[in-house]
Amino acid sequence: MAEISCGNPNSALDQNFWNQQWENRETGWDIGYSSPPIEDYMKQYSDKNAKILIPGCGNAYEAEFLLKNGFTNITILDIAPKAVEILQEKFKNNPEIRVILGDFFEHQEKYDLIIEQTFFCAISPLQRKDYVKKSAELLNENGRIIGVLFNKIFEKAGPPFGGNTAEYQFIFKKYFDIQTLEPCYNSIDARAGSEVFINLKKK
Repeated sequence: MAEISCGNPNSALDQNFWNQQWENRETGWDIGYSSPPIEDYMKQYSDKNAKILIPGCGNAYEAEFLLKNGFTNITILDIAPKAVEILQEKFKNNPEIRVILGDFFEHQEKYDLIIEQTFFCAISPLQRKDYVKKSAELLNENGRIIGVLFNKIFEKAGPPFGGNTAEYQFIFKKYFDIQTLEPCYNSIDARAGSEVFINLKKK
């Protein structure tokens, strides 16, 4: 059964907005496969039983990659009912993957690792400090966020919303020790030079 939580109805980027994107197949953020920087990091992540959360998971290619590489405890979370409907069908025979319909900011559980891939850039920049605080709340002791963030400012109004390393250092440092925050050397061609890889350890 999917957990249902509709988020803030007053937000322009609410559940209705994202569900409409899926219904209309306006999923331009979807690269069609898992992010190479995330793959490379997870290939050397030794705890296959770690409890992993992928928020704003979209088509959840990262979850597919984790499943193929022996990970056993994966939760994928999205606010769009259409996306979750697709994912529930996609992973119906994979008990290692739990699919939840819900709002990240209302989610209540504990994880060892949060994988960040196009969720941070999809929320309003006004919510970024809340994202950092909520991530810390969801992580166990010594838990981490790993993934990619955009290191550019977009000309058009978002989403996606861009940013830069100075901003990220400022907002994450209250709750996380920054292990890595540096340009990706293995981004996809379309994003080359515009991504940073993050490895943030909960304080």
